[in-house]
Amino acid sequence: MADIRKIEDELWEAADELRANSKLTSQQYCMPVLGLIFLRYAWGRFKRADAQIDEERSRIEGRKPPKAPQDYTAKGAMFIPEEARYDYLLNLPAQADTGRAVNIAMDAIAKLNPSLAGVLPNTYTELGNDLLASVIRIFNNPALDEEGDDIIGRIYEYFLGKFAPAVASDDGVFFTPKSLVRMIMNVIEPERGIMLDPACGSGGMFVSASDYVREHGGDPAQSMMYYGQEKVDYNAKLCLMNMAVHGMQGAIKSGDEANTFYHDAHALEGKCDYVAANPPFNVDKVKWAATVDAGRLPLGVPKENKKHEVSTSGANYLWINYFYSYLNDHGRAGFVMASSATDSNAERAQRRALVEAGAVDVMLYVGNNFFYTKSLPCTLWFLDKDKPQAIHNKVLFIDAQRYHTAVSTTLNEWTPWQLKNLSAIVWLYRGETQKYRELMSAYRARCGELAGLFSGEAAELLISVVTADDFAPTHQAMLAAIEEQKAAAKTEVEALPKRQQKKRREELAAKTAELEAAATEVGEAVWLTEKFGEGEYADVPGLCKVASKKDIQGEQPADKSSWSLTPGAYVGVPPVEDDGVDFHERIGEIQAELSRLQAESNDLMVTITRNFRELGL
Repeated sequence: MADIRKIEDELWEAADELRANSKLTSQQYCMPVLGLIFLRYAWGRFKRADAQIDEERSRIEGRKPPKAPQDYTAKGAMFIPEEARYDYLLNLPAQADTGRAVNIAMDAIAKLNPSLAGVLPNTYTELGNDLLASVIRIFNNPALDEEGDDIIGRIYEYFLGKFAPAVASDDGVFFTPKSLVRMIMNVIEPERGIMLDPACGSGGMFVSASDYVREHGGDPAQSMMYYGQEKVDYNAKLCLMNMAVHGMQGAIKSGDEANTFYHDAHALEGKCDYVAANPPFNVDKVKWAATVDAGRLPLGVPKENKKHEVSTSGANYLWINYFYSYLNDHGRAGFVMASSATDSNAERAQRRALVEAGAVDVMLYVGNNFFYTKSLPCTLWFLDKDKPQAIHNKVLFIDAQRYHTAVSTTLNEWTPWQLKNLSAIVWLYRGETQKYRELMSAYRARCGELAGLFSGEAAELLISVVTADDFAPTHQAMLAAIEEQKAAAKTEVEALPKRQQKKRREELAAKTAELEAAATEVGEAVWLTEKFGEGEYADVPGLCKVASKKDIQGEQPADKSSWSLTPGAYVGVPPVEDDGVDFHERIGEIQAELSRLQAESNDLMVTITRNFRELGL
């Protein structure tokens, strides 16, 4: 993973230079800047697809068929004509009209992609050729070639936060972290059919869905159709750009007609195979009468307040109503929601309706600091209208607030292995043990790949992993080897002349970091197998619990129950590990120590008082 924060800073510096040396407002130069990022990102995917096509055709004997745009679409990329390729713009002569050339590039792409008509910016002649050429060079960043990331969406949020923080907050425009989006895909498992995101933003859900389909042997261009609604026009344009870059088929509507509270813009009620979304939470000023008229409320009508509006908690349940209403008889939904929605009192009847219908599949609590610009916790909801009979009246609760990787002091994420581990809990709950076994095979294969980094016992154990019980001792041997490596590195550096120490220390530190990363990967296998062994689901205190409809209702009558869907209410807390210290003995030791310190304090005070007297004070 590239250092996205460094990339953002570099791109912003270039964008700010563009702003400072032009007469454009923030909103005016926002899209031109993002248009350049779009061109660079599209070119990176085009290059990768082009190389794959060449490799495949190298195996064809005789005359090679010409490349066609659909060949690139099949690889998850967009065909780019010569005049729109980023390397063409990079290599323009110094005297060239760069602004006109970029406008031509945008027009050429739009001609080949009708969905981008009126979307791509074409005001580059207003920016100044020298400055524009400089920004184009700066934006030639290899990180924009990175596959699987919603680069445009993430950089957009960063830029939006720089442009107008107030607007970002008011409109609820927050980039959905990649790991949350991927977790949603892992649970709803898109294969083919219609997917709707009624708050689609820059299209990150669609990108991840296509990645998922492709990774599982499908062709999303042939098997998936994407529909989106997005109130903010800028976001909708970015979504269309993002979809075009990835060779995706879909329809996006924006503006007032795409305000999901009041419109089903694509007339998709009851027609969707998948719904995936991160809607704006806790929205106020939603008109009650208009939402009632708009329908799509199978769980019940929200309460009306004195201002003839829907409460913020009620607005959250409007979204939940919509997601449920869009699903067909076998549809699945996965969405991000404010954690308060799991037990809000006013909406308990709507939760009851979901539970009694057997539609709630998985509830996954996410801790703080997952969102890029906000620290708020949230819950991932998963609905399924066609659950297997064995779990029809059951719900899997997962509390993952303690399970994540810290990217920085303010940002957490799930690594690819952590995502697989959380998904594995869902598989076992659903009885899909074969998927768990395949994950175990992947862990064993990874151990074999990592063996070359180590020597001695650690290497031998890595090669020899067979059962679930083998991961823990292997991990311990790796940690021991790392400590030996650190000690040997310290000795080696200290023995060198000072002028050589810094370089060698850095080299050895890089080696140690590589070993630690390997140990972290195997540690994830330990985390999973210590809980579920070779693949048998079990409730784990503090982590997961399968609850029945009766459990969720509790001892209260149905009309009095809270019908809470808060994961923490069911999974409990993890057991406290025994540190081998006798509590009463330790308390006695602490008390004795406090008494000794108190006596010393008293003696010191007596001495100080006597000294003051002798000084006449």
